[in-house]
Amino acid sequence: MSEAVEQVSAVLDRMGAPRVLAPRLAAELGPGAAAALEANPWLLLRLPAVTVEQADYCARRGLGDEARPDDPRRLGALTAHVLRQSARRGHTAVEERRLAAIVGKLGVADPAAALDAAVADGSSVVFESTDDTDDDFDFAEGGVPDLPDAERFHALPDIGHAEQRLGEQLARLIGGNEPVMDALTAAETVDAAVERHGFTLSERTREALVTVALRPVTVLRHGPGDAAEVARALVCLHAIAADSQVGLAVAAPTARAAAEVNRELTRCWGEDEPGFRAVSLPELLGRAPLEVGLVVLCEAMSVGVARAAELVSSCADDAHLVLVADPHQAPSATPGRVVVDVAASRTAHVAEVADPGEPGSIAELAQAVADGDVPEVAAPEREVVRVPAASAEEAAHRVVQLLTDSIPRALGIAPEDVQVVAAREDGPAGAGALNAACKERLNPGPGAHGGFDAGDRVLLVAEGPGYGPGDTGFLREVGEAAVVELADGRRVSVAEPSALRPGWAVTVAAAHGSRWPAVVAVFPPEAAVSRPQVYTALTRAVRHVSLVDATGGALETGVRENAGAERTTRLVRVLREA
Repeated sequence: MSEAVEQVSAVLDRMGAPRVLAPRLAAELGPGAAAALEANPWLLLRLPAVTVEQADYCARRGLGDEARPDDPRRLGALTAHVLRQSARRGHTAVEERRLAAIVGKLGVADPAAALDAAVADGSSVVFESTDDTDDDFDFAEGGVPDLPDAERFHALPDIGHAEQRLGEQLARLIGGNEPVMDALTAAETVDAAVERHGFTLSERTREALVTVALRPVTVLRHGPGDAAEVARALVCLHAIAADSQVGLAVAAPTARAAAEVNRELTRCWGEDEPGFRAVSLPELLGRAPLEVGLVVLCEAMSVGVARAAELVSSCADDAHLVLVADPHQAPSATPGRVVVDVAASRTAHVAEVADPGEPGSIAELAQAVADGDVPEVAAPEREVVRVPAASAEEAAHRVVQLLTDSIPRALGIAPEDVQVVAAREDGPAGAGALNAACKERLNPGPGAHGGFDAGDRVLLVAEGPGYGPGDTGFLREVGEAAVVELADGRRVSVAEPSALRPGWAVTVAAAHGSRWPAVVAVFPPEAAVSRPQVYTALTRAVRHVSLVDATGGALETGVRENAGAERTTRLVRVLREA
């Protein structure tokens, strides 16, 4: 146990709190964690598992009579606690009146004082906006409408500043507005690339590529089953970048997603070696600043404001940014809804990639889900298999059977190319239980290295050199640092053990941004089902998806009735006011 963790443990002992919280608190609070916690026991609320009542109890044990309900330390911590809960649901900010109302429901007599306390101690920041998001002005009565009163939003400092920075950096690119090449030349370049590589391209995709050449920021939408058309579009963008001598960079959120993009690119190139390759977003950001004229981010729906701000800030002033995204997917696991907001702001351009071919079975089912239905679809090559289960326990049994036997035997897809995607983390058919069951079958061992053994599949949940949250791979070596082999073949060194989680089964949120040859998607009885969640789970699969359904009809109901929760963000306002 490190000295910092031991010091925090001693403070927790005096407060009557469990020592098991010490490692996470030490990591969360950083240097001087023990002294900070002793001075302000309400910092316990930094951990999601700690309730307000528990923090108040520990404060009374630690501070005695000083622990008053109106203590500014308590008020600031409660406000920050509400903001963190909102951030976990994807919000980047909370409107001031709403925040005050929520804080008031926690028993705070003076919510305004609580909001001020959070700003004073630096755990919250305030942003003002006068943007009126309704552009449909009515001038029939004459004159110009009065500007609306400024709205005030509170945010956690890191998230709030990241979103502000993202908007300002996007505005920087949009303000450049220099075309890579003119429309006629871009169209001719695309046609020449199509002829050279011997593939076809839809007229809608062709028009979208001309838009990318002309406009500094483009949201390039696509649907399920359009991966091959996206790859063909990337080949044409490579030709535009080469002919205009501006350079091209293509990234995907994870090494796994980049590997799938590269497989599609190889098919497009035929017998020749591809002229470029996609890289993971962490790998691309490691090259910042980016001295290229075209920067493309695939699977952009999975990227939140913090990561997007890093990417946009790394782009040169005259660069063109392309966000390739499927708008039916769930929003990012981290706060924000970047692609949706960029499109809604009307400050960037929106175009569409469309494959004119017949959709495959997975794409057909995914499109039906996007439309609110979960029908049976024809799957002559077993691309889609529906697996009913009567209970969570039966669902878990089916998942392990599919991963270890049925899919490898029937389809020839090795277990290491099959990803289990769970609708939730806990429960008998949650990611936690499924990870234990899969490890027992596929790589049994004592877990002598922090619960892991060499050969385990792992999920990375932190950022480091060459990797980022959401990357998956296999643990190859364990020593002073863990060596993880990623999907693109790179081996990265992970020094911090807390960055690793078991990766045989991951939640939909963790899977977002990656794709695998085969996916086993499991929905247990207690799953809270939404349309974007099911759609995202299905579209993580390239060749095959097994849909294990133990919901007893709740899957269909959720897809039909639950279109997903809205998020409060500020990016549209920032872009319009920049």
